[in-house]
Amino acid sequence: METQSDSNLTDSNLTEIPSGETWNYEATVAKVETIIRKIETGELELADVFDQFSVAVQYLHQCEDFLDQRQQQMDLLIETLSDDSDF
Repeated sequence: METQSDSNLTDSNLTEIPSGETWNYEATVAKVETIIRKIETGELELADVFDQFSVAVQYLHQCEDFLDQRQQQMDLLIETLSDDSDF
């Protein structure tokens, strides 16, 4: 059974992290976990399995981009701290 939030999973612009306060890493991971559970338990029709798998991959790309951005921020902060300690 598909809920209203599940119907939003097929948006074509999922690979970009939405701007603003609406996107959340943990919520996105939870969506991926829900898709995986539905696939593993056989809740989806075969055609939907492929569609939802594609959506899960797009969500994972969002998560990866988010983590990459945060890693760059951490690297910059560490570099700044290292530069400050030289004085």
